[in-house]
Amino acid sequence: MASGGPVRGKRSRVTLRDVAESAGTSRSTASRALSGTGYVAEHIKERVQAAADRLGYVPDVSARTLKGRSSGVIGLLVSDLRNQFYAELAAGVEHTLSSEGYQVVLVDDHGSAERAVDAARAFLAMRADGVLIAPVGRGATELLVEHGMPVTEVDRRSGVRGCDVVTIDSRAGARAAVDHLLALGHRAIGVVVDETFWDTGRDRLRGYRAALRAAGVTAGRRHVLDLGHTARPAPEEVSRFLDAEPTLTAVFAANNVVAELVWLELKRRGVSVPDQYSLVSFDDLPWMRMVDPGVTAVRQPVFAMGERAAGLLLERVRRGGGGRSGSVVLEPELAVRDSTSAPRG
Repeated sequence: MASGGPVRGKRSRVTLRDVAESAGTSRSTASRALSGTGYVAEHIKERVQAAADRLGYVPDVSARTLKGRSSGVIGLLVSDLRNQFYAELAAGVEHTLSSEGYQVVLVDDHGSAERAVDAARAFLAMRADGVLIAPVGRGATELLVEHGMPVTEVDRRSGVRGCDVVTIDSRAGARAAVDHLLALGHRAIGVVVDETFWDTGRDRLRGYRAALRAAGVTAGRRHVLDLGHTARPAPEEVSRFLDAEPTLTAVFAANNVVAELVWLELKRRGVSVPDQYSLVSFDDLPWMRMVDPGVTAVRQPVFAMGERAAGLLLERVRRGGGGRSGSVVLEPELAVRDSTSAPRG
């Protein structure tokens, strides 16, 4: 995680009593107005709801859990459902939770930290029993944990204490990919990554550099394209990167999104893979097995990641959200296909 900046203190939780005082009602009236149980005049309901919205009130999940009530709902917050990675992850989560009688409510935050916080508030308001989250910032996880919600982060970690985490050993997977290229004889190996803010992107870049160092190959900055720090559209940046480094004989794409960008650019240029460029991807999607040549890829156990994350969350739900945080790191494997070969010439 990036470091630096002020350390924020734990925010003060708004209570039902605060809402009642702000709305000028009793606590029991405020409770009935917000829960929808019992009679409350419509104009009072509106006043209580306005006060709750103004103060940022969400239900006290810890108190609800102590009373032994369960909604039977688990929230799942992911970053981009257009990415097949998250669809497979959701399938693993649902497989585990449905067998335990839970309903999964899936929300896509589209990579927005603000939308993630809004989703966290919604999960709290619907009294979800727990939340699985692929974080895009600390805010959503902090909000959930501070209100006693059992949370498991998946794919990447925010650094917030009090939740479990299930990730992939990204550094080892990246190193295996680049070691494969080095063993074939490649020395001018480029890497394309779309972010280094999260440990996933950083660790894949670290694995790339570690493999080169171990082989005695200089890892020059000019061989690294970080699309998270560029201004032009990603396809244009990939094209400029390949033009600027004509000595490259291989490219390591740090996830399936950038692998597709590189693949399409190579095909647009009429480049022969692997005769002119070898290509390895981190992530193994169905299209990589369907194209010709098939793309060598680091395969992540995504479905299993969803299952393990759901299992950890259920354990935390059953103990009321307390206990020590757990961390599970799953191992990827390299699937070698025809997009890699020894460099020509």
